[in-house]
Amino acid sequence: MKKSTFLIAGKHAVTEALKNHQRNVLRIFLTEDSKKTLNRNNQNKDLLKGIKLFYKTKRELDRLCSKDQISHQGLIAEVEHIEEKDLKDFLNSSENKKSITLLALEDVSDPRNIGSIIRSAASFNIDGLIIKERIFPSESKLLYKSASGCMEHINIFEVSNINTTLKYLKTKNFWICGFDKNGKKNFTEHEWRGNNVLLFGSEGYGLKYQTVKNCDFLLKIKINKKIESLNISNSASIIFHHINTLKENKS
Repeated sequence: MKKSTFLIAGKHAVTEALKNHQRNVLRIFLTEDSKKTLNRNNQNKDLLKGIKLFYKTKRELDRLCSKDQISHQGLIAEVEHIEEKDLKDFLNSSENKKSITLLALEDVSDPRNIGSIIRSAASFNIDGLIIKERIFPSESKLLYKSASGCMEHINIFEVSNINTTLKYLKTKNFWICGFDKNGKKNFTEHEWRGNNVLLFGSEGYGLKYQTVKNCDFLLKIKINKKIESLNISNSASIIFHHINTLKENKS
């Protein structure tokens, strides 16, 4: 497990971290008003029990977030990393599950986009995120703020190489479904079955050539021809919702 501690900010990010028994929250920096709001919205949960509290003015909290320019909403927490999850262990423990849907991001680096994607993935029951450990901004306030508490509600698998991981997942009976504006078929026309990896490329360049070669299917979202593309987090949300609805209709 990563040993460093770091700060997260925002009502949802901090509240969900406090609720997560796997997350060690060391200190909370807060205003008097934000404590009252936290207690009022989480009655009978005693979230702050045993946590070191440091009361600050709004201006003092602003300084802690000045570099990221985000709204802290009167709550900042110093936290430790959750114990890293192992993809192979996860798959072994999920053998009896009917179908698994994983998300993989190749060279997506903007913490706002990653956070928004994580929020949508958790909302629509995606089973886990695969991302390259070297570029994952795991201590970013922007990431946690954009995820709006959902960092505590999704499995994150940090890997050294995306293509090696995709090849491994193929041996475990996963379909690799890449998304690209040049995809051959609209994703709603695809027959979704079995275990799937939903693969997205970087915001600027899309999927790399070698990664496309590892895809079983290359799909697209059909949009207005006058519009060049959708933001990656918007695209992901549309796809997650569609697949989740199909699963719910089958159950």
